[in-house]
Amino acid sequence: MKPKILVTREVFDETLDYLAPHCDVESNQQDVPIAADALAQRLAGKDGVMCCLTDRVDAGLLDACPLLKVVANIAVGYNNIDVPACTARGVMATNTPGVLDDSTADLAWALMLAAARRLTEVEGYIRAGEWTGWRLKQWLGVDVHHATLGIIGMGRIGQTIAKRASGFEMKVLYCNRKPVAKEVEQRLNAKHVSKDDLLAQSDFVILQVPYSPETHHLIGAGELKKMKRTAILINSTRGGVVDDAALVAALTDGTIRGAGLDVFENEPRLHPGFLDLKNVVLAPHIGSSTEATRRAMAMTAAKNLVAGLTGKTPPNLLNPEVKRP
Repeated sequence: MKPKILVTREVFDETLDYLAPHCDVESNQQDVPIAADALAQRLAGKDGVMCCLTDRVDAGLLDACPLLKVVANIAVGYNNIDVPACTARGVMATNTPGVLDDSTADLAWALMLAAARRLTEVEGYIRAGEWTGWRLKQWLGVDVHHATLGIIGMGRIGQTIAKRASGFEMKVLYCNRKPVAKEVEQRLNAKHVSKDDLLAQSDFVILQVPYSPETHHLIGAGELKKMKRTAILINSTRGGVVDDAALVAALTDGTIRGAGLDVFENEPRLHPGFLDLKNVVLAPHIGSSTEATRRAMAMTAAKNLVAGLTGKTPPNLLNPEVKRP
């Protein structure tokens, strides 16, 4: 008898085709978000779930679904999953690292370039029919080339972001819980510094840390005041790493020049102050949103799920202390 699984959001046909020989699949191809209580009901009797960052998997859900053996997240981040609660109940939890590094790094750079050159402002200006001709001092932005880039979080995606900086001949600073290997620093031409030094020296600050209680409001009013008034902040990692209310205030009073944001606290709701500001570029959490990358993410999650349900070790197991079935 095939294990029963739930796929909580719409996925690609190829993903379902891969799952079908191995599992009895219930899939939410209507892509309607499932509320927490409804999710518990639909997972009752299921052996596995392919979920997304919009699905909260916590102790309460796990206790309501005692047959659950594998939770396969279609994301590299997994702050939506209580991994210790999974481990305590013998449930394997997995994510999709690696396949989205380049796409996410590209989006961070897109936000940085757009904020530096005020692209959302000038596009709105043209679409409103306000452009009447060229002027020397019109829509002045800031240079990215030869500037100092500060990266907070030097994991795979942080390193991929740093690699792109060489083409712009940027000085790269980074802070991390511990320095990366010397050969990596040399390859990326990056220097490890304290967070305070990074904030004080950088023209652009990109955040690339996972969200956790330790990184909640890693950037708040105090940190924003340590940045250059000409600096631009990029958050392409997770909402909650930045205190959005403090950022709105800093952008309003000129504490920093601008920001580019792909993630927000309490998304899809966002601080209404952002909508009144012209010096912020806004995107709806699309860091990994290219067709090739999202297909790869979904297939990676599917392979993790099938492995866990067929007696194998999932390639991207977050809690290896859990015994295989």
